[in-house]
Order: sequence, then structure tokens, then C-alpha cells
Amino acid sequence: MDTELENKGPCLGVRHLQAVLLFLATAVNFIAQLNISVVVVAMTDAATANPDFPEYDWSEEQKSYILSSFYWGYIVTQFPAGLLVRRYGAKRMLFIPTFATALLSCLTPVCISWGGWLAFSVLRLINGLFQGLMFPSVHEHLAKWSPPKERNRLGVFAYSGSECGSAIAMALSGVIAGSSLGWPGISYVSAGLCGIWCILWLWLAADSAPSSRFIGGDERDYIERLMGRTDGFHDQKIAIPWRAIWTSVPFYALLVVRGAQGWATSILQLQTPRYMHGVLEMDIKSNALFTALPFLVIWFMSYVYLAFADLIMARKWMSLTTLRKSINTISFWGPAAALIGIGFLDKSQTSLAIALMTINAGLNAGSGIGNMLTIIDMSPNHSGMLLAITNCAICISPLLSPLLVGVIVTDPSSRAQWQIVFALTAIVFFIGNLVYIIWGTTDQQPWDAADFLKPRDAEQQQEKQAATGAMERKIEKRKGNLSK
Repeated sequence: MDTELENKGPCLGVRHLQAVLLFLATAVNFIAQLNISVVVVAMTDAATANPDFPEYDWSEEQKSYILSSFYWGYIVTQFPAGLLVRRYGAKRMLFIPTFATALLSCLTPVCISWGGWLAFSVLRLINGLFQGLMFPSVHEHLAKWSPPKERNRLGVFAYSGSECGSAIAMALSGVIAGSSLGWPGISYVSAGLCGIWCILWLWLAADSAPSSRFIGGDERDYIERLMGRTDGFHDQKIAIPWRAIWTSVPFYALLVVRGAQGWATSILQLQTPRYMHGVLEMDIKSNALFTALPFLVIWFMSYVYLAFADLIMARKWMSLTTLRKSINTISFWGPAAALIGIGFLDKSQTSLAIALMTINAGLNAGSGIGNMLTIIDMSPNHSGMLLAITNCAICISPLLSPLLVGVIVTDPSSRAQWQIVFALTAIVFFIGNLVYIIWGTTDQQPWDAADFLKPRDAEQQQEKQAATGAMERKIEKRKGNLSK
């Protein structure tokens, strides 16, 4: 019985608290990040919100710059974030972007009244610079706190906060915009939520199990033992095997599939409100509520996929690699078909369009288990750095998609133009998953070993010792010859 408890660890502990904090972190940051799509509609069409607040006459091109500017900053700090979180830990590096988001959200209404769409774009760009630190920090924290047997559970729960935050942003932003607070109230609510989280994080978070002041000895030993960590592991500096990473075929497969996911997500998050407002002619309040529906379904379906994955792994019906690829196939190719169907619908088929978009989102909910957690499977020691690199591929998509959509969709009410957007997204889905099926894997890579680069140093040392020995033998031989 004691052995069984030792293998399973405490049922509830500080590792679960860390997952809850990560859930809340992604939720509040996504609320602040994604309410932009509703804010822009409210600011440029006062009739759909509270008309007592300023209305701005911005072109579709200017709106596209506002939507994409966040990702211009976001992509710049991805790679540095991977290095910074390794050096300073997730506790510091996750606090910084959330606190900055709270501050910038407070400044948004004032800056817009002063500088218009250009000031809004600059604020979004700065916010993106800070938020680029978030996901590498989340992934690094998960890698430190989630034993392999619980990785699906803790990881899916932590990342499902992004869907929760997205749903809240889409559902409540329209309501707030139509209330006495108007569209500025959306920024102030976001700032308050981020501020509350910062207080909780500073009080309860810890970079690793040994550094937590709340954890018990049994849980600490359970986590460290299953992760194969010895005393002093967290104090050592593990060199990054850059050459091995950039010559790894599974890593490139991961880059492609994550990039495809980024494109699809950016279309769903940033362009859905415009499609529903333009083609389906829905007002912002119902638009916001129906736009939130897909994210609510993603949130729910992520737990359905989790239960399915737990069952399969418990029964050992398939390997972890096969499981992740199977779930990812459902998550990518199912939505690809749904997107093509959505493009053929108009305002007379609003209910069917919303149903297909919801199905699309629900099927795609498995991408977390399907490919995101593969990063930790392949390399728990370098997961933050790898996520930073793959996030660069993800960021290219939302960086370009608003600009490309702005070129393709010159008339937001044109169904034909939106068909092109959805068809392109379906193609990206298909190709991304095909590459992952062929070359992806969940096997822990040899270059993840903490001593991967050390054998090379040892060989050099041996060669040096051998050369020194040979030299000493020559010297002794010469001395012997001289004595003769």
C-alpha cells in the first residue's frame, strides 16, 4: 500500500496549485489580449455599443494594423524569453508580462483619445513585447512541476485557461461595451483581473518543488524522483545543444504543426467577430456571445480529449506517439473540412454557420494533447527554450493573417472573399498535420540529457591526457637514451 501511494503521490498538492495558477495566468492574459477584436468593432461602430463614447472612423487597413501590431512585438521576445526563463525562473518571468499588461490596459483609453489608431497600435506592440515572455514561462513551469504520468492532466488544465479567457473576453467584452462603462471599461476590467492574479502569483508560486515553501516532503520527493532529478539538479546550468536541436527532424515536424495551429487560431480569434458582423450581420452583443461559444466548447472538449487520452494510456491501447498523432489528426483534419463548409453559408444560415464554427473549435481542442505537450515529452530540460522557438513559428501566422485577410477581404460582407480565407486555413491544417504524422515523435530526444554535451568534453580530456602521456613517454625515452 505504501509503495502504491509512493508511486501515485499525494492526490492533491502544490503541483496542482501551480497548475491552477497557470490556468489563471493564461486566462487573464488572454482576456486582455483578445478583447481587442470586440473593442475595435465597438469603437468604429458606436451603434452596436454604448453611443455615449467616442467613435472612430478607421479604415479596414488601419484595423488590420491594430490587430496585427500585438504580434509584431510578441514575436520579437519569444526567443529571448526562452533564455531569460532558464536564467531567472518562471516565477519572475511570468509576473513581468502580466503586470505590464495590467498597466498598459489602464493606459489604453487615454492613449487612444490622444493618438488614435496609431497610438493604439503602439500600445499593442509594447504589450506584445511583454506577453512574448508568457508561454515559454508557462511551459518551463509545467516541465518543472508535472511528472510524466500527470503531464496530460496538469498541462491540459493549465493551458485550458487560454480558452476560458478567450470565451470570457468574447462574451463579456460586448456586454461591457454596451454598458455604462462603454468600450473603455473593457480595458479597465482586464487591468483589474491581471492585477489580482499578480498578487496571488507572488504569494503562492515557486520555480520548482524544492523551492516551494508550501510543499510537503512526500510530494517533493515524488515529483523529483519521477522526473529523474537528483539533489542539486535545479542549481546546475544545462547547456543548450543548439546543433543537435537544429538538426533534429522531429523538432522541425513540431515547428510545422505548431505553425499551422497558430494560423488557424489567429483566424478563429481575430477574424471571427469580423466575419460574423460582416457576412452574418450580427450586432456586437449577440456577436460577442456567439463568438465566445466556440471557445467555451474548446474549454469543455479539452477535458473530453483528456479523459479519452487517460483511458487509452491506462489501458495501454497505443503508444504515446500514436495517441498524440491520432488526437492531432482529429483536431486538424476535422476543422479543415468544417471551415470549407462555413465559407458557403450566408446570413440566412446563421445558425448553421455558428454550429459549424463551434464544431470546428471543439474538434481543434485536442491540439494541446496532440502537439503542444510533445515539446515536454521530447525535451523536459529544454522545454521553455523549444516552446520559445516554436512560438516564433506560431507568431508568424497571427502577424501575417490580419494583413493578408485585410488584402483578401476588402468588403467584410463578401462571402466569396471569406471563402478564400477559410479555404487557405483548411489547406494549412491539412499540410501541417501530414508533416507531423510522418516525422513527429514523443520520444525523449538524446540531446535532452543533462550531460549530452559533456561526453564530448570528456573525450577531449581523454585525448589531452593521451597526448600528455605520449609526450611524457617520449621525454623518458630521451632521458634513457642520454643516460646510455
